[in-house]
Amino acid sequence: MNALRFRLADDAELASVVRLRDDAARWMLAQGVTGQWRPGELGVDHFRRVMEHGEVWLAEAADRVVGAWELWWEDEEAWGPQPSTAGYVHRLMVDRSSVLPGTGRQLLRVAERRVAEAGRPLVRLDCLADSAPLHAYYLNAGYRVVGRKKGKPQPGGTPKSFTLFEKSIWDGEE
Repeated sequence: MNALRFRLADDAELASVVRLRDDAARWMLAQGVTGQWRPGELGVDHFRRVMEHGEVWLAEAADRVVGAWELWWEDEEAWGPQPSTAGYVHRLMVDRSSVLPGTGRQLLRVAERRVAEAGRPLVRLDCLADSAPLHAYYLNAGYRVVGRKKGKPQPGGTPKSFTLFEKSIWDGEE
């Protein structure tokens, strides 16, 4: 696989992000990770709204989108009102059919660097409260559990409980 290139998405590429997310949701379901994502639950309009107040990033290899994530600058639904000290990573996803193991971790590191460049010392994220595989993934990436959010609203679905993770990126852990 070619080296990855990272850049902000533009409006014309959002359909590719939706396909990538739906494929990631199908992969998660096949791995027994249920309840986190469902194919078809987010469309182009979701990612367009994210771009109004945050960022949608792409990872490309050989001029093809093979990964993406959202970066928000606040997340009151999960974290409540907070000072401007963190960036919030959402919907980290890769094309499992075309990337090497470890690619998701590489995307996460790029997101962490972007948060540091914005002058914020913390990266935060959340995942389904009862997902042992996702908890292990983020703990192995240097995140720590800092709380739980019960009843977080979901796009087009029933509210769910999430575990809140945080990582300091200014103390040598990056």
